[in-house]
Amino acid sequence: MAPQVELDDLLDAEQVAEVLGLSSRGAVSVYRRRYSDFPAPVLERSSGRCQLWARADVVAWGRSRQR
Repeated sequence: MAPQVELDDLLDAEQVAEVLGLSSRGAVSVYRRRYSDFPAPVLERSSGRCQLWARADVVAWGRSRQR
């Protein structure tokens, strides 16, 4: 059984960019290629066109990069 996630805790690429202080949603794709430890989306549909990340994963990753 897959873990349950609150819908309010899911972020699209634009929201991920906002949380991380990136300039645009396109920067999320760049970060995914550049950083092997960047969090994977918890939901990916339509050949990667719809991707959602867990807020906690994105926040934790962002904090780990600030050290």
